[in-house]
Amino acid sequence: MVTKRASSEKKPTKQKAVVKVPVLTDSVAIAGMESRRSPAAIPETVDPKIRRELVAAEAYFLAERRGFTAGGELEDWMAAEALVDSRRRQMRAARSS
Repeated sequence: MVTKRASSEKKPTKQKAVVKVPVLTDSVAIAGMESRRSPAAIPETVDPKIRRELVAAEAYFLAERRGFTAGGELEDWMAAEALVDSRRRQMRAARSS
């Protein structure tokens, strides 16, 4: 049988760190919102290596959806390119409005 021993010593307690929250002023909030809307936030061109990686990932998911059956690789790649480019255009349009 295990018994619990009563201790007369108090265990030290950890003090919570005080976190100072920065004050959000109107001018800071407006500056942040304007920077998000800036079309310059999304460059006109994308690094070809990054675009290829995005297309490859999208093509993989398309192939997965069709069960990886042979013969549809080119169609998957072309559809993936169209999807990546379409999403990029949508992002630019959303940022510019």
